[in-house]
Amino acid sequence: MSKEQTKGRARPGSWKQNLLFALVVLALAGAIGGYYWVQRANRPEKMAHLVYGTGERREVEIDLREDGDYTFDSNGYEIHLQVREGTIAFVDSPCPDHVCEGFGWISEVYDWAACIPAQAMLTIEPVE
Repeated sequence: MSKEQTKGRARPGSWKQNLLFALVVLALAGAIGGYYWVQRANRPEKMAHLVYGTGERREVEIDLREDGDYTFDSNGYEIHLQVREGTIAFVDSPCPDHVCEGFGWISEVYDWAACIPAQAMLTIEPVE
């Protein structure tokens, strides 16, 4: 065959190379997609966000998926937070009015509670 006759035709074996290339691309896309899916599945939908302190403000993210007790010092008060079954609350407050305990257990996005004497604000925020 002359060059003119083979110009528009595929080279022998090139479909195998194309198939192999396509399979490699699909495998890489699947691996990357799987990685991001697993990362997203392990990420919580919401977190508790505590802002506290005077002068230098501090911020802490608290995972609501794990039960636990947390203590922070703020404005001369010791803040006690407790996480139970996806909810969080101020507990055993040493402040004079205990209003923060009156907020009860919060769990829904944009719920909030505050301890004014300790200058602490607790909110539930969506994870993006």
